Amino acid sequence: MKILMSSLLLISLGACAGSAGGPDPLGGVASYDALKNAREACVAKGGELMRDDQNSGKRMSDFACKRK
Repeated sequence: MKILMSSLLLISLGACAGSAGGPDPLGGVASYDALKNAREACVAKGGELMRDDQNSGKRMSDFACKRK
């Protein structure tokens, strides 16, 4: 019984940890932190993070790093 309970605990904790990595930078939700990280990475490459005019800006895939 203890083995069964510990197995269920590990499975449930594993399911919670799956989403702990944050939003997917290639199409996940454009949260404040995701946009901040993307902007910093883009500036480090010498570019500027721009939103595509035809998209809503709610997803990270709506943004692109463009050269200045």
